[in-house]
Amino acid sequence: MNDSPHAGADVLADTVTQTHAVLHARLRSAEASRPTRDRPRAALSAADPFLASTSRHVAAANAVLAPAARRHLDQGHRRAQELALQSKRLEIALSQLKAKLYGSTFVVRRPWAGIWEEVERELAATRTLELQLVDDLVAATDADQRSELAEHLYRTERRVPTRPHPYLPHRGLSGRLARRIALQVDRFWDTAEGRMVPEPVRPHRGREGRIAQYLLADPHFPG
Repeated sequence: MNDSPHAGADVLADTVTQTHAVLHARLRSAEASRPTRDRPRAALSAADPFLASTSRHVAAANAVLAPAARRHLDQGHRRAQELALQSKRLEIALSQLKAKLYGSTFVVRRPWAGIWEEVERELAATRTLELQLVDDLVAATDADQRSELAEHLYRTERRVPTRPHPYLPHRGLSGRLARRIALQVDRFWDTAEGRMVPEPVRPHRGREGRIAQYLLADPHFPG
């Protein structure tokens, strides 16, 4: 899961690579969970963190990486559109998973194996597209710009919808307004259902010296 050529060398590439590693681990945990007599909601409890964190990352990537592509990359508008289309495919798969978990009659005849296969396929395709986008941004921007993008991605991921919304706009002003409204609705239901929403992956400021880390009260030395 760590095959980006810039992983370990750039804060933006590291953040996106680590985020997808976390999402993949949560997918595996959700897929392996089965309800029991003692824990009838085990599958739902395991899948909710995956659904929430993946939905947030998809929305944040469209809010942060897509505009960066349009600003800095050749054919950036096309790349942003590709990201939006792939995000919609992933969110449709996530919506099917959510419907199956909550017992929707629309997917009652669909086997679990097909749902998990679709989710895994679309998540992998999204990861590939994002890492290619990030690799090109690494080549087109300086370290300060990438650090700012990584921090912006993290901050945005904390304030975007926690559920898949495949049919809302993904780009531009309409996308921002749609995300804002969806966020309020999702927060209401998250609170009502006592739903756990994981914290996003935070960028590591790996190039800070030890003195700077101590002054920031944020040491992060390797063990």
